[in-house]
Amino acid sequence: MGRGDLTNAEWVRLEPHLPALGRRGGRWSDHRRVINGILFRVRTGIPWRDLPERFGSWKTVYERHRRWSADGTWDQILRAVQADADLAGRIDWSMVSVDSTSCRAHQHAAGARKKKPRVPKKRTTPRHHRPDEGLGRSRGGLTCKIHLAGEGGCRPMAFLLTPGQWGDAPQMIEVLERIRVPRPQGGHPRTRPDRVGGDKAYSSRRNRRYLRRRQIKHTIPEPKDQRANRKRRGSKGGRPTGFDSEIYKRRNEVERTINRLKNSRAVATRYDKRAYVFHGTVTVAAIRLWLRP
Repeated sequence: MGRGDLTNAEWVRLEPHLPALGRRGGRWSDHRRVINGILFRVRTGIPWRDLPERFGSWKTVYERHRRWSADGTWDQILRAVQADADLAGRIDWSMVSVDSTSCRAHQHAAGARKKKPRVPKKRTTPRHHRPDEGLGRSRGGLTCKIHLAGEGGCRPMAFLLTPGQWGDAPQMIEVLERIRVPRPQGGHPRTRPDRVGGDKAYSSRRNRRYLRRRQIKHTIPEPKDQRANRKRRGSKGGRPTGFDSEIYKRRNEVERTINRLKNSRAVATRYDKRAYVFHGTVTVAAIRLWLRP
């Protein structure tokens, strides 16, 4: 077992959720060796062609990662390991915090061939297949932004990729809608935390209405301009927003979650041209965090 490879305990938790090795037209190579190769690349950020020979053919490793990113297999595995953690009582539902982080796009991430977006009558592909490839140009160059919801144990519950110049507040609802932890013993998946925390960037009347409608408590500070505008309107401005400064101290949990994700160099810097492949890369890093005790 090499440095950074799956331990025996992690493999025991992961193996039941992997697709069967047998398939029409042949057999896949051993899952454990290929996944260790994917983890090596995600951790180090090296080009796929430079993978060490102990992982087998680099093309086999890359194709497995690309296919599982495209068809949502990585997303299914992430939900499965989250369900196992929830069953063991390892998810802190008392507060889920939201935040975002920008990832600098390497020059190798640019130049993907653009295709005219096809709008089907019914959505048949995952939402992370983006026509804009999740890249935006700002003063710092090409960037991609990860909008993240993290639980109290500093592990990601759900995330969303957007171009780097997109704002935080408009993405909060979609990030929270992506929280979906299955219940193996039966029942609807759990989608609602007890409380949501966020910084001033997430303060908007739309977000607060959404949280009240879902009966989710929230701890989001109100910016000075919004507070002044509410007071200026008098009774029409509505009631003051409740805010608990002690609970707000827990917002550092999502920042620590982002730091743990960005320990993977292929997440801290985006090397993947396609948005769905980078989405799979971030998902693999998230799965590794959930596998650790």
